[in-house]
Amino acid sequence: MTYTYTDIEQTLIHISFLMLFFATSFNLTNLFYESDKSNRLGAKIMTIASPCTTGFLVARWFQTKHLPLSNLYESSMFISWNFSLLYLISEVRNQNGLSGAVTAPGAMLTHASATLGLPEEMQQPTPLVPALQPHRLMTHVSAMLLSYATLLCGSLSAIILSSIFRGKLKNYFVFDSRRVCNKRITSLKVSSEFDARNFSHLLSLNSKKCQLINQLDKWVYQSISLGFSSSTIGILSGAVWANEAWGSYWSWDPKETWASVTWPTHATYLHTRITNTNKQMGEGPATAASTGFLLVWICFLGVNLLGVGLHNYGWLV
Repeated sequence: MTYTYTDIEQTLIHISFLMLFFATSFNLTNLFYESDKSNRLGAKIMTIASPCTTGFLVARWFQTKHLPLSNLYESSMFISWNFSLLYLISEVRNQNGLSGAVTAPGAMLTHASATLGLPEEMQQPTPLVPALQPHRLMTHVSAMLLSYATLLCGSLSAIILSSIFRGKLKNYFVFDSRRVCNKRITSLKVSSEFDARNFSHLLSLNSKKCQLINQLDKWVYQSISLGFSSSTIGILSGAVWANEAWGSYWSWDPKETWASVTWPTHATYLHTRITNTNKQMGEGPATAASTGFLLVWICFLGVNLLGVGLHNYGWLV
């Protein structure tokens, strides 16, 4: 029976990786060339990849008799599955292909890092350590992994948004970006080197840029809001169950320490974004959200790979 489960897992893993690769290719093509055909193909392929990853997790669950989150391999695959799920949700709610250019590569890269970057022995099913036996603690782990996936999506989108804010188009116009993105151009000056025809062309490009900023801003806000809520639940529930397992709510373990840095960083973004009068991101909130991208990776992988602390699946040391 073990061989049968392993065979099923390997088949699903290879199919899902291949589908994620093609989905990523089509979504990146759509990002640069705005091809509706590429967007549709990417969505259709992802509807194959996501069930395959789901099938792998279900097969591993049946094999180990517990939620497949016991090591770095299973956790990475769970995050890849979360990326795929976010992709499908975003396609249903907003079919502009922008979110797919973030979630599809995210799913593929986490999938590849798990299957190609980790030692083979680490990819094998492992029994749970005593501290992870309670089902409530597994809820804590799944909440934190969901927060990692959604925060990474939002932060990476914020990085893209920051690059748009600092794009070359700003060199041609002097404008209040928040008002422009609300489609009220109030302080526009055209450089003398451009004639009326070039001005019309650049104005059209600026309109597209504003639409892109608004769409990305909405996606960043929704992703980080979901990730922040999930992170809050995970941290609070983890503190309760840490007291049951280790006798202390908070021990300043390396992962706990980095979580205490990551959480307020995204809280700062949400506060700045919500209190912004024009309800637009702006460069300040974009910078705060972008910083979270590195912090989440340190919190998830940096501590784990070093094999330090109570929260680790490390193998480098």
